[in-house]
Amino acid sequence: MVGFWAWTCAFLLLSNWAVVSFQIDELFHGNNSNLETMSLMESMFGVSAAAAPPNALMVGLTLIQGAAAKGAVCLDGTLPGYHLHRGYGTGGNSWLIQLEGGGWCNNLRSCIFRKTTHRGSSNYFERVIPFTGILSNKAEENPDFFNWNRVKIRYCDGASFAGDSENKVAGLQFRGQRIWEAAMEELMRIGMRYANQALLSGCSAGGLASILHCDEFRGLFPGSTRVKCLSDAGLFMDAVDVSGQRSLRNFFNGVVNLQGVGRTLPSTCTSRLDATSCFFPQNLIGSIRTPLFILNAAYDSWQLQESLAPPNADPRGYWRGCKLNNARCSSSQIQFLQGFRNSMLNAVRGFSMSRQNGVFINSCFAHCQSERQDTWFADNSPTLGNKAVAIAVGDWYLDRGVVKAIDCAYPCDQTCHNLVFG
Repeated sequence: MVGFWAWTCAFLLLSNWAVVSFQIDELFHGNNSNLETMSLMESMFGVSAAAAPPNALMVGLTLIQGAAAKGAVCLDGTLPGYHLHRGYGTGGNSWLIQLEGGGWCNNLRSCIFRKTTHRGSSNYFERVIPFTGILSNKAEENPDFFNWNRVKIRYCDGASFAGDSENKVAGLQFRGQRIWEAAMEELMRIGMRYANQALLSGCSAGGLASILHCDEFRGLFPGSTRVKCLSDAGLFMDAVDVSGQRSLRNFFNGVVNLQGVGRTLPSTCTSRLDATSCFFPQNLIGSIRTPLFILNAAYDSWQLQESLAPPNADPRGYWRGCKLNNARCSSSQIQFLQGFRNSMLNAVRGFSMSRQNGVFINSCFAHCQSERQDTWFADNSPTLGNKAVAIAVGDWYLDRGVVKAIDCAYPCDQTCHNLVFG
């Protein structure tokens, strides 16, 4: 299975933003567990799914040597890690922290599988990774953050940096919260404590983590430091799937209960809702005190694949063509997806009324737009109001303007980089 992952990830999306479809039949109709499929799909959607520019900056891995003493370890007990590229000039005291995404594990079987991959063990971490999009060091690719200290924290716990439990019999450590704390302690030690500007960001499962930890991040710095948070593709909705069930809620319930997530979730939510509900951002964003930017595709490709129309909810494959290519969706399927978009817009309505918060929801079939160069800032990037994602985020972060960008409904946006799987 590890070989399958390596082979698949190496060949996905070798050009532009289409997805190679050689493995689609196995992906949707094979023998993978739901979580294995979810994790594989996330590899397709994230930065690993897009070809890095040929001149991309490659940044080496640092393991957090003191983490084990704090119990801050990956699923298999190995050390967590991060990649850091130092800032300079006007960005020398500014820090951008990117929390890596990569699905979740919700039961012993899926977590045991996960610890044999780079999503559960630092033994399998890439030793160097490309810094693209919001992590790029080139002004023409990343106009506002190119010379900041930019950090990518690797994801190896399976609960969006939020669990705190263990299963000794299975040899599993669920220590996402401790990894978060150890990483922050390490970064503060090596210079982040002097920051005059800081931005916590993340994509997908990392985007959920940036919401969960946003106020904690703010608390690390004095009041004089500008601190904000960005969640990219992290607005996972507690949605009804095509069979009338709630597939993602059932899945998240397993994650929360297995990994002891409930004890680490914000008390502003758990004081009024159950822990699983508090793992859904729609129930969290209204009580976050720190300025937060929500970047999401209204027709989020990952949520279409794994929450709205997963194989167990669509056993006859009626949705298969639509999931592979939005151009193959029927009118009734588009109508269903418009309902999902409306739910997403309703979820951010109150949140967006606060001047300090930012919103960029484009009507695309996409997932993770800040890490990929083609969707973050390029000649043909997606735009809203003639602004690329990078400009909108920069305007909001640097207080150059209020950003409340919500697209018209599909298919009006001709700038989308829709993910096509076949």
